[in-house]
Amino acid sequence: MTTWEYLTTPLLIHNTAAILNNWGKQGWELVQVVPGPEGGLVAYFKRPTGGGTANAGLGAAEAAARQFEGQQ
Repeated sequence: MTTWEYLTTPLLIHNTAAILNNWGKQGWELVQVVPGPEGGLVAYFKRPTGGGTANAGLGAAEAAARQFEGQQ
């Protein structure tokens, strides 16, 4: 049975393609985009855990956050 890990991230309107491409290169599949609680958009992603590695996406999330800091 495939197990999944999930990730949510805000989408910056002026940089949406770069954000989506960055996550796609790391194996994340876009599942849904919804309005955020304070405006803007929030993207939901999923990917197979790859053998059940818990929280494997946390490092990727931290790296992406550092990459996009200051671009708001």
